[in-house]
Amino acid sequence: MKRFTLSVAALAAMGTFAMAGGDIEAPVEPVVEVEAPVVAPSDSGFYIGGAYSAAKLDEDFNGWEEELDSGDGDYEEWRGSTEVEYDALMLQAGYKINQYLAIEGRYWKSISDGDWSWSETGTENGDPYSDHDSGSDGDFDFEAWGIYVKPMYPVTEALDVYALLGYGNVTLSNMNGDWLDENDFQWGLGASYALTDSISVFADYVQLCNTDDSESWNEYGYIGEENWEDTVYTVNIGLTYKF
Repeated sequence: MKRFTLSVAALAAMGTFAMAGGDIEAPVEPVVEVEAPVVAPSDSGFYIGGAYSAAKLDEDFNGWEEELDSGDGDYEEWRGSTEVEYDALMLQAGYKINQYLAIEGRYWKSISDGDWSWSETGTENGDPYSDHDSGSDGDFDFEAWGIYVKPMYPVTEALDVYALLGYGNVTLSNMNGDWLDENDFQWGLGASYALTDSISVFADYVQLCNTDDSESWNEYGYIGEENWEDTVYTVNIGLTYKF
C-alpha cells in the first residue's frame, strides 16, 4: 500500500510539471558583442606644396664721415631706411613624422620686379638735409631657402597651428650684384586647415634673416663708419598635398 501511495504522488507531480509548461531548461547566458577598436589612419607621410609669397626687406642704417685733409673739417652724419618688396613663389616638401612633428624644406624665388623706397636724413657741416627716392626695378631679385623642424599642435581634427625653426640662406641682388647674401637662423609661425584627408590650406609668416653689420674706412683722406640692420621676411598663403 505504501508503494502504491508513492507511485500515485510521483505521477501527480509529473502531471503538474507538464501542465506548468513542460520540460525545465537551464538558463542561457546572454551573448555580449564586443566591438573591435577603431584604428585611426596613420598621420605620418610625405607632403608637397606651394604658395604665393609677399617678401620684404626692411633695412635701417646710420653712419658718419669726416674729411681729414680739409681745412674746413668737413663732417657728415646720416641715418635712414630702405624697403624692398617682392612677389614670389614658394615650394615646399616635407615629411610628417606624427601629428606633432614634421621636417620641412622650402625654396622661394621672386616673380616680379622689386618695388623699393629709400629715405635719408642727416647733417653736413652742421646743416640738416633730407632725401628720398622710390621706384620699381627689374634688376632687383630675391631668392631664399631653408630647412626646418616643424612642431605642430592639433587644435581640432582639421586645424593645426605650427612653428618653423631652422636655418637657411637669403640673397637679394640689384644691378650692382649681390646686395644681401646671408646664412642665418630662420623661424616662423602659421596655421593649416585640412580640406580633405590629403589637401590642406595654410598661411604663415617666416623671418628669413635678421642681421647687423658695419663697415668702416680710413682712406683717401676720409674716415668714417656705416652700420645697418637688415630684416627679410615673407607672408605665405598656399596649399599642401599629403601622400
